[in-house]
Amino acid sequence: MIKKWYFYTSIVFIVLVLSSGFKTYEFQHLEWFHVDETEELFYTAPTSEESAYQHISIPYTGKTYAGFKQAVAFKESQGKYHKVNPFGYMGKYQFGMSTLRTIGITDSLTFMRSPRLQEEAFKALLALNKYELRNEIKQYEGKVIKGVTITESGILAAAHLGGAGSVRKFLKSNGNNSFNDGFGTSLKSYIKNYGGYDTSMIQPSKKVRVKVKHT
Repeated sequence: MIKKWYFYTSIVFIVLVLSSGFKTYEFQHLEWFHVDETEELFYTAPTSEESAYQHISIPYTGKTYAGFKQAVAFKESQGKYHKVNPFGYMGKYQFGMSTLRTIGITDSLTFMRSPRLQEEAFKALLALNKYELRNEIKQYEGKVIKGVTITESGILAAAHLGGAGSVRKFLKSNGNNSFNDGFGTSLKSYIKNYGGYDTSMIQPSKKVRVKVKHT
């Protein structure tokens, strides 16, 4: 009887010792795991500050300058920095090489690889077009042409599409001399769709140049 009790006690003791060496695995929600809906899976290592932004609501951009950039970028490329269209226009805002040269960018590969450069190029071109069309903005802003109210942001968006010269012709002809790009998109549609945004922070500049950082 004593031997049998000793045998069972030993088994219980061994089981307790073995089970104490295992810990329950806890699943963690990995905030640094991201899925791009249009691309392959990719991972980014979290910064030490990333957790501080988990509960911050992203503000509605509305008619701000950020909203203007977002709207134009989505129309041009769905916001994709690596996009090249069939006509050779590149990047998030679909620049042609000749336009890039006017703001100091001569290397298309460097341009395509740098989101920072693309953002600065967009801002630089706005500054240049705002200078080129400063008189037209002053003269036509608030007027209605072909049923569309003319605004500064609409003029700048249209200049991004077809150039300052095309916008000037459109305005001076009361909308009769228009321009359509290779996809059939008109200046009038850009003036209408991107009108009313706040682009006051863009300072007109005649000789604006983007500084390219070579790595």
